[in-house]
This record gives sequence, structure tokens and C-alpha cells, in this order.
Amino acid sequence: MPYLIRCLESVESQTIGAHRIEIVAVDDGSTDGTGEYLEEFAGRSAVPTRVVRQANSGGPSGPRNVGLGLARGRYVFFLDADDYFGDEALERMVERADRANTDVVLGKVIGVNRGAPRSMWTATKDRVNVYNSKVIYTLSAQKLFRRELLERIGLRFDEELKTGEDALFTMEAYLRGAGVSVISNYTCYHLVGRDDGKHVTKSGTYEWRFDSMRAMMALIHRLEPAGPKRDFLMVRPFTVGMMQQFGPGFLRDSEEVRRHKMELAAPLMDTYWNDGVARLIKVAERLRLAAVARGRADVLVDMLTYVREKSVPDVVSSRKGDKLFLAYPHFRDRSSGLSDSDFEVTVPDWHDGKRIEKPEAVARRASLSRRVVRRMRRDVRRWKARISAA
Repeated sequence: MPYLIRCLESVESQTIGAHRIEIVAVDDGSTDGTGEYLEEFAGRSAVPTRVVRQANSGGPSGPRNVGLGLARGRYVFFLDADDYFGDEALERMVERADRANTDVVLGKVIGVNRGAPRSMWTATKDRVNVYNSKVIYTLSAQKLFRRELLERIGLRFDEELKTGEDALFTMEAYLRGAGVSVISNYTCYHLVGRDDGKHVTKSGTYEWRFDSMRAMMALIHRLEPAGPKRDFLMVRPFTVGMMQQFGPGFLRDSEEVRRHKMELAAPLMDTYWNDGVARLIKVAERLRLAAVARGRADVLVDMLTYVREKSVPDVVSSRKGDKLFLAYPHFRDRSSGLSDSDFEVTVPDWHDGKRIEKPEAVARRASLSRRVVRRMRRDVRRWKARISAA
């Protein structure tokens, strides 16, 4: 209740005006007086409000789908009862979508007593996509969506998923919509950390996380043809998903849980893990995923222990000097099932707190610098020649 009151007050305070807003409030079997408060609010608020009271569905997908089915506006925004808007949020987001003709708008989010995504808020942009921005790293449902898109493609939240349903919904909207706008110069949404710690995203079992990963990977493969773009998109479910199941917590898991996680991961690695995806991931993370792909929990444990102890791998150069490797445990140990390519620096990486790049990138910059110097010298010679002629 304390969160809901602040949430609804923030809707009434919107500068876009009450006549341009409709609230569809779905009470999903609450037991704390929420339903009664919503009905009282609907009776007095200047914002038209429809209240739906239903038995608890066990997750956010059902209530959101009910609300979406009743919505009549040009845009919809999924506002969680814990959170609240900045006063100008809807006005700014709607104006941006109308002007840019985009189907999704990301208004800047900040955390209140909790963390919030940050990498995508570097600049306000009229139009971006998943390939030229960081929007793929915010897949929560708290965004403005053009309702015509959702109805045209029949997009709804997957009620079978216990977690990650919002990521699946938002990713499909990104991929099938007409562009994304980003508002970074105004805080549109306050993501609130509850005092009781009861956040859906923090609950659930690891089996649910694998269900979510499976659905996301299948969606990407269905919507994006094989090639570099698909590989780029697949980095997200592997690094924000699979990595969490095989991170430091794996060392604390029982042998039974470790074995089960490896079994759940095996078909996903067999189907979706490939060299194109692997080469877009930093070495320390790639090695963990490569160990999982090869079914080597023992090698994974060695990697995790090495990182936990803050050990620093040696940097090894190839004979030709065209490749760099980070010599983590099992480097050139053929019995591990890992290959040299698993240890190769293929994207900008970090070593002992310093940025490290693959030699090709360094060579290109050196070549460019040499070209610039040669051009400058040539221009100086021409300038001197003109002076002499004069």
C-alpha cells in the first residue's frame, strides 16, 4: 500500500494532463486492501481509471496481459505498483515517439534504494536500435510502447514463464518495431527497492532462469537470420543469463545442483553457442562458457577459483605477433577440451586493471598514425615548394 499510493500520485501529477491518460489497474489477488483503495481512487481521481480484481495469477504476465487487452490509448506503459514516474515522464515520452515515429521509448530510469541500468543513458536519441546502442541491456517492461505495434504482431507476455517474461516481450518489440527512442536528459522512472526485499526478480529457482534463457535464445533465432547480427544479439542471453548460473555462486552449489545446471545448459550450448558468439565475449567470461559447452564442470571450477583468488594471467603473444592470449588455467592443456582460440583476446579486454586489445586493432591504429605523419610531411614539402617558387 505505501508504494501504491506514491505510484498513483505520480500518475495524477503528470504534466501531459489527466484527459490524455487512462489507468487500467489490475489487482492480482492482493490481501492488503489494495483492491479497495484502487476502487476508492477510481471514484475520485480526475484520471479515468478502470479497476480489475482477480484471483492471484502467480506472476506479472497475466495481469499485464489483462491490462493490455483493456487499454484504449495510442501508447501503453507498464507501471509497477512499487515504482513512480517523474512529473513530465509521459509528456516527454509521448512527444518523442510522435516526433520520431518510433514504437518504443526508453525514459531514463534511476534506482531508489536499489541499482538500475545505466549504460544506455549516455545521450538522448530520437532513433536507435539494438545494434547501435545499449538498449539491449534494459529489457524490463517499464517503457512506452506503441499499442498499434503490440496489437498488429499480437505481442503479449508469456504466462508460462515465471521470470524473464518482460525481457522476452521487450526484445521482440525492439526487433519487430519501427525503432527505439531514448530519453537521457530527464528522469522518467524511479525504480524502487522495497524495504521488505520482496522483488519478483530476486525470487525464483535456477530452473526458471534456464526457462527464460531458452525462450530468449529461441526468440532471437526465430527473428534474426544466422550471421553477425544474430551472434551480436546472442551475447546478451549468454553474458546476462548463462553467466549468472555459472558464476562465483557455482562454487557454493552442491554437486547435485552443479550437475543439474550443466544438464540444463547442455542443449542450449549445443544449439546456440558458436565461434561467432564466443569471439564477441571477453576471455574470462568466454572461458567459463566454453567449459560449460564442453561439459567440463571441473575446468569451470578451476577458472572460478582462479578469478576468486584475484590471480592475474600472463599475456602470451603468438609467434607472428598477430594474436594475444590470456593464459588462464588450462591454457594449452589439451586434456581440458579447451583450444587456444578460447584464450585469445578478440575484443577490448582488461588485464591487471589495464585495457588490452587484439593486435590487429593496435596495428590498424599504428598504420593510421603512420599515414597521418606521411601526409603531414608531404604537405610540409608542398608548402616549402610553394614558398620557394614565390
